[in-house]
Amino acid sequence: MNVDIIELSELKAKFVLSGVSPAFANALRRSMIIEVPSLAIDDVNIYENMSVLFDEVIALRLGLIPLKTDLNSYVLRSECKCDDGCPKCQVSLMLSVEGPKTVYSGDLQSSDPKVVPAEANIPIVKLKKDQKLVLEAIAILGKGKDHAKWQPAVACGYKNMPKIVISGCDGCGACVDVCPIGILELDKTVIVKDEAKCSLCRLCEKSCESGAIKINADSTSFVFSVEVDGSMLCIEAIIRAADEIKTKAKALTKSLSVLT
Repeated sequence: MNVDIIELSELKAKFVLSGVSPAFANALRRSMIIEVPSLAIDDVNIYENMSVLFDEVIALRLGLIPLKTDLNSYVLRSECKCDDGCPKCQVSLMLSVEGPKTVYSGDLQSSDPKVVPAEANIPIVKLKKDQKLVLEAIAILGKGKDHAKWQPAVACGYKNMPKIVISGCDGCGACVDVCPIGILELDKTVIVKDEAKCSLCRLCEKSCESGAIKINADSTSFVFSVEVDGSMLCIEAIIRAADEIKTKAKALTKSLSVLT
């Protein structure tokens, strides 16, 4: 297995994963979406709500605010030894505001300085003069398979690594003109600027009357594109997803060894 990084930032990543089966590539994609835990607001105690929105709508909007997550400091509530919530499995965020103003995610005051909204300018509700909103929100760890609010990877997909073979090109440039991605360039003969960007549309192949260009896909190599919601670094989500696969594989091996 080989990993070649194409692009990497706090919120986005693009890489080529080669030497694996389609099943493993899809398992990694699914693990990033549904198995990597993150913090999200799950319980809301509303003490005063004079806004135009019902309590349920306020709670829904709070639940969808991504929170910075430190996976080393918190555990899933199902794995915690406490009976009804403790600082190890939950964090409290308070909100007490009075209009006129627009209430944003940045107005939430967390009991843990490390657990704050990933973005401070997410609007919650607009308050008119003398309107108040006072509440306590409880955030816990969860997984995307239980609810989308616990899904750190908001966009995760892959495609087979394209293989573009050019042989016997007469330099007509027809394929360069039809390429929607713009990865082909004419310099006496046709050259490929960035093979990984190819969308496998095969328009270039169809436009070439001499049959000089052939498009194939590598069944053991995949181009991944990942984007996270800010609750954790993109690289952290990818590594944690791989760890989850490893943990499940070990558990399966152990179960099978018992049966045999």
